Amino acid sequence: MGDYVLSCCSTADLSPEHFKARDISFICFHYYMDGVEYADDLGQSMPFKDFYTKMKEGADTKTSQVNAGEFIEYFRGFLKQGKDILHVCLSSGISGVINSAMTAKEELEEEFPERKIYIVDSFGASSGYGLLMDRLADLRDEGMGIDEVYSWVEENRLNLHHWFFSSDLTFYVKGGRISKVSGWFGTALDICPLLNMDDEGRLIPRFKIRGKKKVIKEIVNKMELFAEGGLDYSKKCFISHSDCYEDARKVADMIESRFPKLQGKVVINSVGTTIGSHTGPGTVALFFWGEKRTH
Repeated sequence: MGDYVLSCCSTADLSPEHFKARDISFICFHYYMDGVEYADDLGQSMPFKDFYTKMKEGADTKTSQVNAGEFIEYFRGFLKQGKDILHVCLSSGISGVINSAMTAKEELEEEFPERKIYIVDSFGASSGYGLLMDRLADLRDEGMGIDEVYSWVEENRLNLHHWFFSSDLTFYVKGGRISKVSGWFGTALDICPLLNMDDEGRLIPRFKIRGKKKVIKEIVNKMELFAEGGLDYSKKCFISHSDCYEDARKVADMIESRFPKLQGKVVINSVGTTIGSHTGPGTVALFFWGEKRTH
């Protein structure tokens, strides 16, 4: 598996089994629910169903990124083993966690001058960030060294497309992403906003679509429009959802039907507790490879 560690944050929203199978290490974000701190540990300390049920019942959630001290302790364990590190962070467009990782890197480079520590901004989130990590694991397993993988991810990270829709606007209003008036009208008119990530890793509302059935069709249309090779797309596709598996399954079924050359089945994951604290339940996110994001 090489003499280096592939690492990311838990906000890549893959399953524990997936991380283990691909030999990808991760460090956990934190969140608070009604003042109690939990690790964002892929649903292990609190099952996702319980987490989203509590949100629906009105529980107050706040998130906390990994601090520099935690990164130092985490990275030091690998460095002591003589391993180099390539750590990919949650998008700087939605989190400042990369600053903590960079602080840790600077301190540890003095302590371990013979080791390499690369920190990369994914410009991604949730299982899109996870799909990027999965590809880096492929490259490592094919024999690519840490310098080459670092160059590859810097060059190709914006080729990973993220499209999201939400059928529940409650938490977008609560988080200030949309106004209360817009939220009220959106709910009354059954509006499902369709968003994507721009080239700076920020979540941008793109379309207001009326009705869940229409937005499911539209998100698949976006994949046809932007995926590498269009309907001949032959790479992997990941989806994540926040307590709306049936909606995610409908999107996956449509994709598997429309894209016959897809590499394997669509992988469906849960939106983790960090991202989910901001989206709330009812969000489906679609991730695939395409042309470089330019705006």
